[in-house]
Amino acid sequence: MSNRIVILGAGESGIGTALLAKQQGYDVFVSDGGTVKENYKKELTENNIRFEEAQHSEAEILNADEVMKSPGIPEKTELVKKIRAKGIPVISEIEFAFRYKGNSKIIAITGSNGKSTTTALTYHICKTGGADCAMVGNIGYSFAKQIAEDPKELYVAEISSFQLDDIKTFRPDVAILTNITEDHLDRYDYKMQNYIDSKFRITMNQQAADVFIYCLDDEITMKAMPGFPIKSTLAPFTMNNKSLPQGAYLTNAKLHLKWKSEEMQMNISDFAIKGKHNNYNSMAASLAATVVDIRKEAIRDALQTFQSLEHRMEPVATIKGVEFINDSKATNVNSTWFALESMEKPTILILGGVDKGNDYTLLKDLVKEKVKAIVCMGIDNRKIHEAFGETVSLIVNTGSAQEAVQAAFHFANKGDVVLLSPACASFDLFKNYEDRGKQFKQAVKEL
Repeated sequence: MSNRIVILGAGESGIGTALLAKQQGYDVFVSDGGTVKENYKKELTENNIRFEEAQHSEAEILNADEVMKSPGIPEKTELVKKIRAKGIPVISEIEFAFRYKGNSKIIAITGSNGKSTTTALTYHICKTGGADCAMVGNIGYSFAKQIAEDPKELYVAEISSFQLDDIKTFRPDVAILTNITEDHLDRYDYKMQNYIDSKFRITMNQQAADVFIYCLDDEITMKAMPGFPIKSTLAPFTMNNKSLPQGAYLTNAKLHLKWKSEEMQMNISDFAIKGKHNNYNSMAASLAATVVDIRKEAIRDALQTFQSLEHRMEPVATIKGVEFINDSKATNVNSTWFALESMEKPTILILGGVDKGNDYTLLKDLVKEKVKAIVCMGIDNRKIHEAFGETVSLIVNTGSAQEAVQAAFHFANKGDVVLLSPACASFDLFKNYEDRGKQFKQAVKEL
C-alpha cells in the first residue's frame, strides 16, 4: 500500500484527512500555501503530524505516493501540474475517507442549488428516525475526521463537484443530484459539459442495489442523463408527473412518496420550510430517508420540525412591520431566483459582491413582479445597474452591510420584506458568505 501521503491545503478537509491517515499508519505531511488556522495547527501538533505553511516544499511533495488535494485548489496551479506530470495519484478527501468507512452507509448529495438544505433536512429526518448518523462534507464536519473520531452507521454527506473530480472508488449507497445550473464555470474551462460530467461522477461507481435520486423537472439533468452509464436504481422526483412507478411527486398540494411496495402522502402545508424550491428539497430528502428505511412517521415529524439553515432564507427580525431575511448563502443567480420566487410580499432586494460571470436576465421577470427597490452591496455594481435599471426605479449603491440595511429599511414600508440574497460571492467586502450573513444580522439588530 502507498504509505506516504501529502495533503495539500490545511482546511477542514485537509486536517480531517491528516488525522485519519495518521490513525491508519500513513506517513503524513501537510502543506498549505497560506496560513493555517490556530485550532488546526494545534490538532496537527498534538497528533505529531508534520506540516508547513505559507509555502510548498516541492521536494517533499513530489516524493509522495499519493496526494490529497483540497477542493479549493484548482487543477491549473503549477504545483498540481507537476504532481500530475510525475504520475502521482491525486485523490479528494471523500475518496480517502471512503476507504475506511467500514460497513457504514452513505447518502451523498450534490447539485448546484439546494444541496445544503437537502443535506441538513435528510440528516434531520434520519436523526428523527433514530439512525446512528452524522452530517459531513461541505457542511459541518469533514467526512474523514468524522470516521477518525466518531464513526457512525450512516453518513449524510454534502459533496461539491470539486470533491467529485478526484474520486476513484467512492460509491454512495444513495446519491442525490438536486439540479444543475451554471456555476463555477471558471474551474471547468467555461465548458458547461465539463461541469455536468463532474456532477454525474456521483453515480460513477454505483451498482444496481444503490439508488440515484434526481429531479425529473431539471432540464439540464434530464438532457445529460442518457450520456452516462448509470447502473443504479432510479428514484426520480417531480412536480409535473403523477404516474411514477417509484419516486416522489407533488400533486394537489400533497407529497406522494412511492418506494418498493409502499406509498405515503403528506400535505405540503405541514412542511416547516416553504417555497417551491424547498418542496423539491423535501422530496429528495424524504426519498433518501425512505431508501435507508426510515419510518414514515419519522419522515412526517421531521418535515414539520426542520429549522432552516443559518444564512439560507433565515428570518432575522421584523422591525416596524418590515421583515428581514438573510439568504447570504445565495452566491449565484439561481439561488437568488429561488429566494425571490418564494417571496409573497413587496421586496427590497440586497444584491451584489464578486460576480462569477453572472447573467442577471434570469431574474428580470421576478424582479419586475416582486421587487420595489434594489440595494447594491459590493465594490463593482455596474452590471446590476445595467440589468435592472429599466425595471426598478430605485437602485442605490452601498459599501457595507450596515449601509445596505439602513438604505433598505429607508425604502421599506410596513408589510414589506428586506431580502439579502446577493447572487454573488462575498470576497470583496467580507471573508465569506457566513461573515456577510452575520454582519447583515448585526446591522438589523442595530436598527
